[in-house]
Formats: sequence, C-alpha cells, structure tokens
Amino acid sequence: MQTTTSPAPRWPGFGETVALIAALMGMTALAIDTMLPALPNIGGSFGIAEQNNLQFVVYVYMGGFALAQVIYGPLADIFGRRPVLLTGLVILALGAVLASLAPSFELLLAARLLQGVGAAAPRVLAVSIVRDRFAGREMARVMSFIMMIFIIIPVLAPSLGGFILLVANWRLIFTMMAVLSIVTTLWYAARMPETLHPEYRRRFSLHDILGAGKLCVTNRMAFGYATALCLMFGTLMAYIGSAEQILGSDGYRLGTYFPLAFASVALFAGFSNYLNSRLVQRFGMRRLSHSSLIAYVIVTGLLLAVTLLSGGIPPLLLFMVLLGLSHFCFANITSNFNALALEPLGAVAGTASSLIGSYTTLVGAFLGALVGQAFDGTVIPYALGCFGLSAIALGVVLWTEKGKLFQQHHHAPAATVKP
Repeated sequence: MQTTTSPAPRWPGFGETVALIAALMGMTALAIDTMLPALPNIGGSFGIAEQNNLQFVVYVYMGGFALAQVIYGPLADIFGRRPVLLTGLVILALGAVLASLAPSFELLLAARLLQGVGAAAPRVLAVSIVRDRFAGREMARVMSFIMMIFIIIPVLAPSLGGFILLVANWRLIFTMMAVLSIVTTLWYAARMPETLHPEYRRRFSLHDILGAGKLCVTNRMAFGYATALCLMFGTLMAYIGSAEQILGSDGYRLGTYFPLAFASVALFAGFSNYLNSRLVQRFGMRRLSHSSLIAYVIVTGLLLAVTLLSGGIPPLLLFMVLLGLSHFCFANITSNFNALALEPLGAVAGTASSLIGSYTTLVGAFLGALVGQAFDGTVIPYALGCFGLSAIALGVVLWTEKGKLFQQHHHAPAATVKP
C-alpha cells in the first residue's frame, strides 16, 4: 500500500520572518501611541468637557487587551497558531474600522475595547511562533532583531499620528490602523504556515488551566514578581494616559512638539532594553532589576520633590531628564520581573504567561487610570503616583525575596500541575 505525505511547509526567509513577527508585535504599540496626539481633537469632535475622560480611549483598549490574553494562549495550543491569530487580527481591523466611523464617544470606546481584544492575539502569539520555528541562539537572534524594530514604534508612532492630523482629521488615524491590520493579516495568511507541530497540540483542560492559575498565586516568586510588575506597569499606564495632557495640551503645552518629547522618552527605554540584553548574562536579573527599582524610587522621589517646590510644573528640561531616567530604569525592571515571575513555572509556561500577562496588564491599567484621572493640570498627581506605586513595588519585592535583595538563586525544579 502506497502512502503519501503532505509536502513540507514553505517558510518565509529569515528577514521576512523577523519583519512579519515585528509587525505583529508592533500592532499593539501602534494602536496606542499613534492616536495620542489626536486626543484633544477627539474631545473637540464629541464635545467632551472633562478632558480626563479622553484617557479612557487608552484605558478601555488596555482593558480589552488584558482580558483577551487569557483566552488566546490556551486556544492557540488547542487549535494552532494560524486560526487563532487570524481571528484576532480580523477583530483588530474591525475595531479600527468601527472607531473611524464612531458617531459618539461611547461607541468609540466600545470600538477601542474591540481593538484591544483583537490586539492581544498578535502580542501573545508572536512569541509563540518564534518559539515554534527557532531554538537556542537562533531564537535569541530572532528576538533581538524583532525587539530592535519593536522599540522604534513608540518613537515614531506619535509623529505619524501628528502628521496625519496635519492633513486630515483624527478618524484617518483609525483608518490607517485598519489598513495596516488588514495588510498584516493578508501577509501572515499568505506567507506563514501553521507553526505548531500536530503532536504538540493539547486538548482543552480546565483542570490544567486552573492548576496553572493556582501555581501563579501560590508560588511566592511568581506571585510576588507579577504583583510588583502590576505596580510598575501602572506607572507606565499613568504616563501614557496623561502624557498628552502633561506635555501637549495642558501642562507644558508643547502642541505639535509633543510627539518629539514623547519620542525622546521612548529612546531612553529603548536604550535601556539594549543594555539589559547585554548586561543580564553578566550581572543577573535580580541585580539589574533590584538596583533599577531602587533607582526608580529615588528618581521619582526627586521628581515629586522638584515638582512640589516648583508649584506643580518643574522646568521642562529638568522634567524631561527625570522622566527619561525613570523610563530607563523602568525598562530594566519590567523585562526582568516578567522573566523572574515565569522562572519557577517552566512546566506550565504557556498558560502561566497568558495568566500573568492578563493580571499585570489589567491591574496595571486600572492603577494607571487612577493616577491619570487625578490629573489637575500639574505634574503632581503623576509624580506622586509613580513614586507611590514604585515604593510599594519595592516593598513587594522585599517580601518576595524575604528581605534579601540582589541575591542570585540556585533554581529548584520548575513547578508542575499535578494530575
């Protein structure tokens, strides 16, 4: 009896793979940062009297993004990467189309929620696709190239949004997002075969999901570093939600120079990510992240003191320097905290990654919204929020490490879910 075998999949080349995965990961940042310069225009179109309400255009998106992460990871392990990722990309494009057509602010927020739900798929599954295709140093090489491209997006995205506002209204920004989502969807569908090998597919198991969730909560290292990550992510969301008001329209009133100021801060974070990738092997995750967290508390404490002494609005140059330094520290903290939270959960890493990602994003967005909604035309709420959240995060890390910072650990075997 003659048997036939299906032909081997035709993979895209290395360069195209890097570009495609970077495009998938970049959709999340693009959907946030591109529309930041347009917030005052959106408020004017819908007659929003309370300017702080415009922050919900960011926070609602992040809420959808956080909740959907829990779903995409397990589904992709059951049905494969392609159908789940393509579904998410279609939802992302649909949300952008609806946002561009929204006749009211409430419907715009609903469309942003849908966008967030869709954006979670490429953000979660892009790394899974890299894991499926590459291993060892080759995987590290791919991720390095991807992150280099990914870092550029927050630098350029606000400028792109600002340029669109010069030639059209804010609705074209969402139209552009829809077009890019559709192009990326077609590109992925045409060029990337299914990457999950059939023998690695899992059956749906609520027991395994709940078991992984229990491990995330009961493992001291996982829960502690995930909670500290929540608090630090809250500082980032406080900045993103109120950046346009602080720098662009209310505080410093930079206007069309806002994208340039936003980009300069993003460069600090990008350079920090680059240094972290070079130094982490030499100094270890704990030494880098713990020292960066202490530095963050000091920098934001100094920012709070300077802000109070300046009547709420410190000199612009001094503010930008302290803001840049805090984001430099932030990038070192979060990249390592995420790895430290997942380190003891290797046997359930896929599901645990989705659960921890959802937890940190949802709680961080909520905390960021609390800080952002306190904006009063000065830098005081932001500086106080960042200092307070980072100080609590330091306390959580001290609890997690039983009062001993900077100590390298001899790793115990990864936790498993008992059958």
